[in-house]
Amino acid sequence: MTDAAAPTDRPAPRRWGWALRILLALAAGVLTAVVHPPFGVLPGLIGYPLLMVLAERSRTVRGGFWMGWLAGFAYFGVGCWWVAEAFLVNPAQAWMAPFAASLLPAGLGLFWGAATALHRRLAPVGVVRVLTFGALFCGMEWLRGHVLTGFPWNPAGAGWEAGSAPSQFAAVVGVYGLGLVTVLAVCAFAPLVVGGGTRKGRIGAAVAGAATLVALFVGGAIRLSGAEVRSTGTIVRVVQADVDQESKWSPEAYRDIVQRYVALTARPGPRVPDVVIWPEGALPNTANAVLAEGAWEAGAIAAALQPGQTLLAGLSRGEPDPDAETGGRYFNSLIALRRLPGREGMRIEAVYDKYRLVPFGEFLPAGALMSRLGVRSLVHVPADFTAGPRPRPLELAGLPAVQPLICYESLFPGFVGRSTDAAWIANVSNDAWFGRTSGPLQHLNLASYRAIETGLPVVRATPTGTSAVIDPWGRIVGDKRLDPGESGVIDAALPQALTATPYARVGDLPWLAGILICMLATVAARRRREDVSR
Repeated sequence: MTDAAAPTDRPAPRRWGWALRILLALAAGVLTAVVHPPFGVLPGLIGYPLLMVLAERSRTVRGGFWMGWLAGFAYFGVGCWWVAEAFLVNPAQAWMAPFAASLLPAGLGLFWGAATALHRRLAPVGVVRVLTFGALFCGMEWLRGHVLTGFPWNPAGAGWEAGSAPSQFAAVVGVYGLGLVTVLAVCAFAPLVVGGGTRKGRIGAAVAGAATLVALFVGGAIRLSGAEVRSTGTIVRVVQADVDQESKWSPEAYRDIVQRYVALTARPGPRVPDVVIWPEGALPNTANAVLAEGAWEAGAIAAALQPGQTLLAGLSRGEPDPDAETGGRYFNSLIALRRLPGREGMRIEAVYDKYRLVPFGEFLPAGALMSRLGVRSLVHVPADFTAGPRPRPLELAGLPAVQPLICYESLFPGFVGRSTDAAWIANVSNDAWFGRTSGPLQHLNLASYRAIETGLPVVRATPTGTSAVIDPWGRIVGDKRLDPGESGVIDAALPQALTATPYARVGDLPWLAGILICMLATVAARRRREDVSR
């Protein structure tokens, strides 16, 4: 009799006390959370098989849901507590910090709860239950990255530090595919420990899991062994002025902030940079005011640039729109400014408007309804930003084509395809909102996965850290990094892009195929079990 067909293969549920089950679920969430940077505790991967077993040994589907929700709450509580820091910037909003730090994990935990509830409902037996859990869990992870524009923070695959050997498999299957492979590999050891299925099946699953993990390390090491960074000859300068978010809005500090950016832009170096990059929200003013004719800021910026030099500056901007409720539309933008050779002044070469906006940060979902309910005043979003057109590279004079990603956009796998002619990614972000927490470090790790997936180098600029130049394998180039609290510039030769990776060509199709195969195996096993029981 096969593993899948045996109706008695499922281990008998133990009557674990409710307090123990709650503690174990919370432990599963914490363990999987500390796998991610800046912790890097890889043994925490044991949290995934622990969660699978907790779901299976729940007496009801509802109990299975609560196991997943509790684990998810702990996971996102550890991974996303830094969101509270943003509410401490404005004392008037500080009272919201505990709610932000608890409601976000509570909402995101619903995806984990749905996965474990479905796993308990399907009640797979034998080693096939590993495939069922992996498919359901990673399917819900994908949904988390898409519902309500999505929040793909710390997906399972990103637990491997970007640039490490295991992370290289994201070039083939993306971070979601890497997550599926990782969850399946570590959960494959669970039947060997807790029982279920034949002895041969349990041993086979464990061997397959171990072989998969070894393959991730060995295959990635082989890829990295031939990873030689080649230069395009284009020199980039990243400016990090170390301007705390809470100090930005002081009128007396405004001139000092502008002068900081200008001085760092004009700082002498071994070579004159071809392009200078300022972070998102670099100046606490709109581009309309900063670049207005006769504005002192525009004159100072132009004087800091060399003739023919390009500045990519993260600034908000507005456009009049009589049909809009506020009389205008507002954009979070990356603006390309070029100092004219042999002339005074500069001109706007191109504008990229952020396409993927942050819900409750840059726009209010169901805005009209939320405004009537008073939510808009609570979250202090007086007017929504407008989403720009679908992303496409900017073609700038004298530079390789660049694909901008503004802050939140760098979280999304597949956001930058290789059907375009982009040669590099400019990622600007305002991580100053989150201070010296784990948030900026995790954001760096997630943004670095876009380099692995696409084979494009990423140049990342933030106001307070972490800014870096990242090669196409997801590694920080040499010492080209400015950490939180540091002020300065990074001058680096832009790395050359790789040929399009498999993931850049086909996207999440391998991940989808893996999910379908796992679920088909589940259905087939269930039918065989029903046939035997007749």
